[in-house]
Amino acid sequence: MEAEGVATVTLNAALDHSLDCPGFRAGEVNRVTSHRVDPGGKGINVAAFLADWVRPVTAAGFLGRDNAQPFEALFRARGIEDRCRRVAGETRMNLKVLDAQAGQVTDINLPGVRIGDEDWAALKKDLEALARQRRWFVLAGSLPAGLPESAYAELVRLLRGAGCLVALDASGPAMRLGVAEGPDLIKPNLRELEELVGRQLPRREDVLEAARGLVARGIGRVVVSMGGEGALLVERTRAVFARPPPTRVVSTVGAGDAMLSGVLGGWIRGEALEACARWGTAFAVGTLTRPGPVLPPRAEVEELMARVQVEEAG
Repeated sequence: MEAEGVATVTLNAALDHSLDCPGFRAGEVNRVTSHRVDPGGKGINVAAFLADWVRPVTAAGFLGRDNAQPFEALFRARGIEDRCRRVAGETRMNLKVLDAQAGQVTDINLPGVRIGDEDWAALKKDLEALARQRRWFVLAGSLPAGLPESAYAELVRLLRGAGCLVALDASGPAMRLGVAEGPDLIKPNLRELEELVGRQLPRREDVLEAARGLVARGIGRVVVSMGGEGALLVERTRAVFARPPPTRVVSTVGAGDAMLSGVLGGWIRGEALEACARWGTAFAVGTLTRPGPVLPPRAEVEELMARVQVEEAG
């Protein structure tokens, strides 16, 4: 059977508890007007975003055995194949304090489970088997305690050696070491790109030069999310800049994961760079208009896509 579809790998999943707290002030008593809990982690979000656009979608990685139920409910509801390995303990809880008045999100991320050597070795065996079934793999998010900084580098090497295509979205040393193995797609934000190349990038031209440098080192495609300014997509022969339409931001939770999902979904369908830029930006903007990491209905995403401005870069 020929490999098809996408598998996402989330090594440090989270339950995202979003608190709507107008006028939030640190060190003072604050009133929450509403709240919600969403199963999350970057790879989990990507799987959920892609589930209505690409088939099949598999979620792999680690979940704490003691509170896996919200993730299992999400997988059932979205038709996502559950290949996550259960480990002892609870998946971490992340608090996201949303202040719509100020347009700010304050993140308070708790520690997650500790991954032992046996669980890490077992997951790599799981992914070796899954590589015979899925063509694309998305490695995304932070690393849990117990895993080496080289964890993503090991997985990129393993999966590309099995003939799979690999997207990487991480930060810090884990991202730097993973990039050195030549993944097919990376999606840093501006701060993460500056961290990767070791210098500040104040102008769009600087961002373009840095992204092209990474492509020259063997990265297939670089997607740089630049917040409200838009996104830059660079491949070997072309580069485009996508500017989003004006948007009333409800929550930024999952917006970067949505951008990666839209770009990847377009690429899987064989669409050109400009269309991938439109899809990625429309996914991100659509998510910004919702209180959690969810997309609006397909018709609204397609309407947003038509309003994205795309121009040649450089």
